[in-house]
Amino acid sequence: MSDKSLIIIGAGLAGLSAGCYARMNGYRTRIVEHNKVPGGVAAAWRKDGYLFDGGIHFMMGARPGSAESKLFEDLGVPLQDKVVPMKVYGRYLDENKGRRIDLTQDLDKFGLDLKAYSGEDTEVIEGLIAAARKLQGMDLGSMGMTHPPELAGITGRLKDMWSMRRVLKVFTGKFGKSVEELGKDIKDPWLRELLKNLFLPCVPVWFLAMILALLADGQLGYLECGCQDFVQGIARKYQEMGGEVAYEATVEEILVEDGRAVGVALAGGETLRADAVISAADGHGTIFKLLGGRFADKKTRQRYANWKLTPSGLIFTFGVAREFPEEVPLTTINLMHPLTMAGRKVGGMLVRIFNYSSNFAPPGKSVIQVELEEPDFDYWHELQASNHGQYNEEKERLTADILSRLEKHYPGLSAKVEVVDVATPHTIWRYTLNRKGAAMAWLPTAEFFKTPLPRTLPGLKNFCMAGQWVMGGGVVPALYSGRHAVQILCHQAGKVFKPQE
Repeated sequence: MSDKSLIIIGAGLAGLSAGCYARMNGYRTRIVEHNKVPGGVAAAWRKDGYLFDGGIHFMMGARPGSAESKLFEDLGVPLQDKVVPMKVYGRYLDENKGRRIDLTQDLDKFGLDLKAYSGEDTEVIEGLIAAARKLQGMDLGSMGMTHPPELAGITGRLKDMWSMRRVLKVFTGKFGKSVEELGKDIKDPWLRELLKNLFLPCVPVWFLAMILALLADGQLGYLECGCQDFVQGIARKYQEMGGEVAYEATVEEILVEDGRAVGVALAGGETLRADAVISAADGHGTIFKLLGGRFADKKTRQRYANWKLTPSGLIFTFGVAREFPEEVPLTTINLMHPLTMAGRKVGGMLVRIFNYSSNFAPPGKSVIQVELEEPDFDYWHELQASNHGQYNEEKERLTADILSRLEKHYPGLSAKVEVVDVATPHTIWRYTLNRKGAAMAWLPTAEFFKTPLPRTLPGLKNFCMAGQWVMGGGVVPALYSGRHAVQILCHQAGKVFKPQE
């Protein structure tokens, strides 16, 4: 075993993953976490008998034998008994046109349903379904994640390209466009809005094809006990291997001596020293606050100045004394009359019903969650700081408005509400310190997917970054990023990286 010590900033999925892989490779580790509990943005909490889950929407790699399933096994959370297979990705409901369509594992039926509404766009619809069919059978969830850019080299990149040679056309040409750009070629405005709402309008078209392929292949699923159980499983694995963790420990500075990271300084004055540091915290905060911007090159500065972040959001969660056995777990509603929020109109809302497991509510009851996209972080952050009473009043106003919208689809719902919880962008920031409350870091644009993001910073040794700021949003990227950081440290120390105990 090595006698090298390592401090990891953040006990989210990336930090916990880094801790596990570091212990597998002999490092003495301590994770320092700002919050009282692990998980970061993968957050869940109990309230009056209900389990409110504001974290992981679904899991990729649910099928045994995939690369992702091996990753989960390494981290002590094999998914075989934890995942409910996803049969329906979601429903799109348009109040204006009275149209409703479900995206199920039957891609042929989905294509036919789309053409029944949007026959003029048959070519676009058939092209998307054909691309998804071509991607079926591929190990897509871990695509390009085997090694970090620093260690992949030309050989690694060529190997990745060779493994995808059969489907390379799916990632180029019209499929490389964003869904929003594709919308210019679509005649039916309803179809245009539907495709934009399948994920985000900025993602490349191939990303939608990948989601469809994963769904059809049975590689998507829901966590039966929520993200809390998943996070606790990894945290338990880490501590069983001898890893240490300190909660409510906020890092104020990464200590650097002679161009090497040598520890951290905590709020309150305590100093922790180590042979290396991994930051699985907010990217901007790490580079420009904890390190003072001293190791940010031109590309890094341009990226943090110009790249857009995933919008933050408001999450309204209701514990209700009613069941919804026939409803799909996820519905996007295009509203006939937009909501007004922070001085702007909001035309849609995402409704989650946790009816795929009995672990979220007492018998005969359910949890319903509504998410609204909110790009204006500053409004909520400043309102909370300057006028807390008005901040609460605005949350209450929106809660009442949302319940009135839900009443249209579930009559009598308001009278059944027993518990309410509201999280704003400020709430997300307060618990995670993520810049602007961006739970999924960078907006997943075509430029993002084409740009390898380094895990290291020029001029700084014994330091790596992990998390969504160097990998992008999602569970699998976050977990792989922790593994990547340890791979890099092992390489720098001349050690052979070991992926298992």
